[in-house]
Amino acid sequence: MRKLYYLYLSLILLFLYFPIIYLIIYSFNGGGDMVHFTTFSLDAYYELFNNTNLFVVVINTIIVGLISALISVIIGFCGAFVLYQIKNKQAQNIFNIFNSLFLVSPDVIIGTSLLSIFTLWQIKLGFLTVILAHIAFSVPAVVVIIYAKLSTMNSRLIDAALDLGASGLQVIKLVILPIVFPALMGSFFTALTYSLDDFAVTFFVTGNGFSTLAIDIYTQARQGISLTINALSTLIFIIIMSGAMIYFIYQKKKAKK
Repeated sequence: MRKLYYLYLSLILLFLYFPIIYLIIYSFNGGGDMVHFTTFSLDAYYELFNNTNLFVVVINTIIVGLISALISVIIGFCGAFVLYQIKNKQAQNIFNIFNSLFLVSPDVIIGTSLLSIFTLWQIKLGFLTVILAHIAFSVPAVVVIIYAKLSTMNSRLIDAALDLGASGLQVIKLVILPIVFPALMGSFFTALTYSLDDFAVTFFVTGNGFSTLAIDIYTQARQGISLTINALSTLIFIIIMSGAMIYFIYQKKKAKK
């Protein structure tokens, strides 16, 4: 039975990672396509590092992701803390329902509605509108993550801190933030992932003079898959996997201590 489990898990992992492995292998193809592998070559990587426009797009994507994730965590923490302070269960449920509705809403609807608002307010589409859109769809997820952690916190800790003379800011800084710090980090990386990965919403709110990586890859893919995209995807995958492994090793050593 155990061998059957291993076989089942292996097939699932193969199904998930085969397209990525295929993409990585053909990033070293000297034939210039993803059909026939001719010779091993680094031409795609040379072309990638000489593509200034693509690196500008990557930097834009990272900047948008970091800014939107940071602001989303700040807004989401405030929202989750206010929700935690509400003692009326019915009011909490209503807030959670509306928050969850935004999470499950199709990206097309979110993108269309945000585009309508930006057009109504005469906000020029570009860097600012992309950040605002990414904040809009990241905040609900951040609220869910942080509120889940706050709901496990003993409320008597806040009462004890107040009884000892702590101010409201001191309670947040010295009591609440250390407890919810893992949730803050988790929500930050979740929002960052949402931002880096998003295409549909960004497609509606980006302007002609600004582009993110997802939009740029989509534009190039319509003209034909380039091995430069394979090379870029390979580098991104290696960076993400390296970060995940470093974090896993760190957590393992921390657990041993």
